[in-house]
Amino acid sequence: MENTTTPLQERLQDLGVSVAALPRPGGSYVSVNVRGAIAYVAIQFPIRGEDFLFRGRLGQELTTDEGYEAAALAATNAIAQVEKYVGFDKVLGLNHVDIYYQSSEEWDDGPLVANGASDLFLRVLEEKGQHTRSIFGVHKLPRNFCVGVTCTFTLL
Repeated sequence: MENTTTPLQERLQDLGVSVAALPRPGGSYVSVNVRGAIAYVAIQFPIRGEDFLFRGRLGQELTTDEGYEAAALAATNAIAQVEKYVGFDKVLGLNHVDIYYQSSEEWDDGPLVANGASDLFLRVLEEKGQHTRSIFGVHKLPRNFCVGVTCTFTLL
């Protein structure tokens, strides 16, 4: 029997991501919405399977390094959602990423945490992972997650 696993699926498997066990939307929306040649990915959090990870405020309950890991996990979920609902064979590339984080008042390492998502996108998607980004410090994220990631992809 021929192996039909794509290189992206192999990279996701190496990261321990199962497309079958992806987080489902927490409300009345879809994980990925395609309009024209753009795929919009709903906010993804640091969830693995049924486990809600990296909860709390950066600089208080969580370190910058933990925030980096959380952003990478959220970005991994975003990639896996696109693979599941669109298929990366139909993706031209990543456009833009919005990264939201909650932190203590004194903590100011948002760009370092955001690099967790950016570095993951580049490592997994290679040249398709080049992107622009915005980062936002917010007072509160759902379920007390320390980060959330949204993004858009251009389709072929």
